[in-house]
Amino acid sequence: MRYLPLTGADRAEMLAAIGVATVDDLFRDVPPAARLSGPVDLPAHQGEWEVEKAIAAMAAKNRHSGELASFLGAGAYRHHIPAAVDHLIQRSEFLTSYTPYQPEIAQGTLQYLFEFQTQVALLTGMEVANASMYDGSTACAEAVEMARRITGRKRVVLSGNLHPHYAEVVKTLGALHETEIVQAAPSPEGGEDLVHAVDGATACVVVQYPDVFGHVRDFSALAESARAAGTLLVVAVTEVVALGALVPPGEMGADIVVGEGQGLGVGLNWGGPYLGLFAARAKYVRQMPGRLCGETVDAEGRRGYVLTLSTREQHIRREKATSNICTNSGLCSLAFTIHLSLLGEAGLTRLAALNHARAVRAADRLAAVPGVTVLNGAFFNEFTLKLPTDAAPVVEALVARGILAGVPGARLWPGRAELANHLLVAVTETNTPAEIEAFAAALAEVLA
Repeated sequence: MRYLPLTGADRAEMLAAIGVATVDDLFRDVPPAARLSGPVDLPAHQGEWEVEKAIAAMAAKNRHSGELASFLGAGAYRHHIPAAVDHLIQRSEFLTSYTPYQPEIAQGTLQYLFEFQTQVALLTGMEVANASMYDGSTACAEAVEMARRITGRKRVVLSGNLHPHYAEVVKTLGALHETEIVQAAPSPEGGEDLVHAVDGATACVVVQYPDVFGHVRDFSALAESARAAGTLLVVAVTEVVALGALVPPGEMGADIVVGEGQGLGVGLNWGGPYLGLFAARAKYVRQMPGRLCGETVDAEGRRGYVLTLSTREQHIRREKATSNICTNSGLCSLAFTIHLSLLGEAGLTRLAALNHARAVRAADRLAAVPGVTVLNGAFFNEFTLKLPTDAAPVVEALVARGILAGVPGARLWPGRAELANHLLVAVTETNTPAEIEAFAAALAEVLA
């Protein structure tokens, strides 16, 4: 084994030093029934080139969004990422950096995290943001726990139009703290009313903006009702590009805003790693999970960056930590910051406008297909179709025609027969007019 530096004599010396005769003696505590009696049933070892060929052949069996016309969304969106983003994040000082435990020698890392926080606060319309979290769903669950700490209450109300994966993460974490979670049924036509679900025992109400079916709503009235009951409003955003066009949640009265930052700078990446966004009102900053980077001056008046707050268990006593998340998605947050910096405010606004225009074009064209209904009034770049038949086999038929048509309702809500005919369709700047036309024509053919 040329890649193993130890010789037989080296191993014999090590075994003698610890008092065993063979390597097998190290595993004597493993019951014989749990040990393999022979080699694993895998192909014999091959050279590097042969392995590459074999793996490439296996990978070729898959179809990816880059080779098909993709209208997939539901929490993960295909956007164009400038080549400069990947080029810059692969610089060694960024690619290999880790948590800035020693701020005095990690000024570059702290500065870009500070800039990231500033961008997130501006996008969400909030006063303070942390230095990122794992992804949107875990950020959402952390927001619920934060609301419980602030209010001292255990009851949580979830919108039925909150992404079901986000809801499941909230429920998983909440079960550990005996949280009482109440969730409405999904409402694909929109119009969900949560005002009457909020009372004096409710810690927070969690809504999505735009919601999982693509509906865009004004939550100002809900925010007022929640405030009157001493309840916090948590707003989750799964498509961050939408904030380039929509009123920020903070302006509608949100107390905590969480989201998924994947849409800027972070590719689909086979499902991760992604980037959690977390912002809140300044008065709640000491209950905010994760960590906060701040700007200051040193003894000589020079600008510097510090970890202003680090309320996670790596930095303080575990029982006083607000979160057990042990790191942030640092490289993803840098990619987000670079992409947004390249766009600028005007560029983000134009990108959002292009997404919306393409989506409106697609919705109008698909609504003209016999038997198809678009359920949305106001939407950003994602909407829901109601088909005259189950959506899942239609999606499979369209894949054979080179089109990833969207996410069937049965994929997100298995077992809910009333959502089987629903199809979530996302349209971004990467979808051309020709792809939209091909989608509509193929859909009409399959439904006929």
